[in-house]
Amino acid sequence: MTLRVSAARLKGFVAGVLAAEGLPQTDAATVADMMIEADLLGGDGHGIFRLPRYLERLRAGGYNPRPGIRITRERGAMALVDGDNGFGHLVMKFCADEAVRRARSHGVGWVGAHHSNHAGAAGVYAMIPLADDMIGLYVAVGSANHMAPWGGLEMLLSTNPIAVAFPAAGRKPVLLDMATTVAAYGKVKLAAQRGEAMPPDWMIDAEGNPLTDPARAAEGSLLPIGGPKGYGLALVFGLLAGTLNGAAFGRDVIDYNHDTTSVTNTGQFIVAIDLASFGDPARIKAEVARIGDEITGSARRPGVDAIRIPGERALAVRDRRLAEGIPVPAALAQKLDGIAATHGLPPLQDVPQ
Repeated sequence: MTLRVSAARLKGFVAGVLAAEGLPQTDAATVADMMIEADLLGGDGHGIFRLPRYLERLRAGGYNPRPGIRITRERGAMALVDGDNGFGHLVMKFCADEAVRRARSHGVGWVGAHHSNHAGAAGVYAMIPLADDMIGLYVAVGSANHMAPWGGLEMLLSTNPIAVAFPAAGRKPVLLDMATTVAAYGKVKLAAQRGEAMPPDWMIDAEGNPLTDPARAAEGSLLPIGGPKGYGLALVFGLLAGTLNGAAFGRDVIDYNHDTTSVTNTGQFIVAIDLASFGDPARIKAEVARIGDEITGSARRPGVDAIRIPGERALAVRDRRLAEGIPVPAALAQKLDGIAATHGLPPLQDVPQ
């Protein structure tokens, strides 16, 4: 049985729990906003599903509940941020806001981070610059290595996602949000929680055979998109988001799923690009909309119901979940209500819908 809970209720729930666990009220609210925005976009493996694990690390000292997030290096449009081992959501919101601020002055703002943590869905941060008529681009080093180099056996790479958000006039923005693996590891975790088998193209075992049992995921490697091309993207994204920022990459990456106490030193970066640097923002957004209409209205192959622009499904899900509530599986709701009870907070919802 699945509950449907409003976004506002979930945000209040998460903020209340995190404040009770020691985060300042404003920080707790920011983390809650970023987490539940992932759920609204359909990123169920990156939203409230992650709260129990976040709390395990927070209670064990794996997170700094009151970080002093700060800029440690800067030059013109560029800045490097020390996240002070805070929640990744706080660090990347700080970085996104700073990237927008710099883009207003320089046309572009590039802000990288080290000593951050898992921040949830990439698209959430790429969309922040949209409000200022800017393009957003976000890249992260994944919080655990689940992919071997192409042809290799050792897990030296992660899903290393990228998200790009491009504003449009009169239609939803273009939102590309993808891992460099065929499936994000959060989907593997969700499949395990739901007792579902994985598709055969998600993972392989040490012999290169398809691995479909998510309970055996530790024995296998996620497959990159496009074979060696996806491997190359994961490597380059790791260098840009990890190595360039002084963050962990390769063997240095801490498995956030199994290590509760170690500092992960997660690396991410976000870029904001001001449309006004290239011309009239209204004209550019209108042209993006025209191209979107041209693509979605183009001839389809037999059996194809629609041609879609990246992000179209996620943004439609967002509209629907804002209106109808966010689905929370019964097993997860039970876990969350147990967490709430320890702090004397009300359960998510008494009656399933």
